[in-house]
Amino acid sequence: MPLYKKIQFNSATAIYIWKITESYEQLFAEVSLNPKCQSRITAMKSQLHQRGFLSVRKLLNEAGYTDFDLHYDEFGKPYLQDGKHISITHSHHFSSIIISNETVGIDIELQREKIIRIADKFCDAEFQYLDRQKTAQYIKKLTIIWGAKEAIFKIRNEKGISFKDHITVNEFNLNQVQTTANLNFNGLETKFNIHFEEMEDFTLVYALEAF
Repeated sequence: MPLYKKIQFNSATAIYIWKITESYEQLFAEVSLNPKCQSRITAMKSQLHQRGFLSVRKLLNEAGYTDFDLHYDEFGKPYLQDGKHISITHSHHFSSIIISNETVGIDIELQREKIIRIADKFCDAEFQYLDRQKTAQYIKKLTIIWGAKEAIFKIRNEKGISFKDHITVNEFNLNQVQTTANLNFNGLETKFNIHFEEMEDFTLVYALEAF
């Protein structure tokens, strides 16, 4: 389908979202891949992952770029040829990118009950404000917390960062659509502004460093 949504966060930052309804064949025919990415997609065993990969290239086109403008550093972090920052995410039938003059991170997650079973692995201080009795709200809040920590990790991309021990998402309400988070790692504290919204049964979260 065409672009699902564009969010112009500010003059320097834009988010593009794609709902993946096309077949692999259709998406493949509509984008151009550099040789390295051509090899990557050929090696993928899951067509779901292939379609997600190609839909990200459709989003690049929407933002005025092509796959030839996208590069990855030695740690696998993406960046654009013109120096702008980019972060990429896809989950099931949604994909999204965020492009900015600032360092940014993005994540999209399907809201699923199974996140309750792994909450202890990525939450600690957050349990002080989470209400486990309100199951639907609990799942949504856990998904936001996970997405925020994933987005922050994509920004820093440093080995050894623990979602549970080093990143704290501060208290928020679901109707606020934003909160803050802190990363304490290697003796340094970094603060982030976190923004989130729901799309069907998915949660989109993006993070920007607070100055």
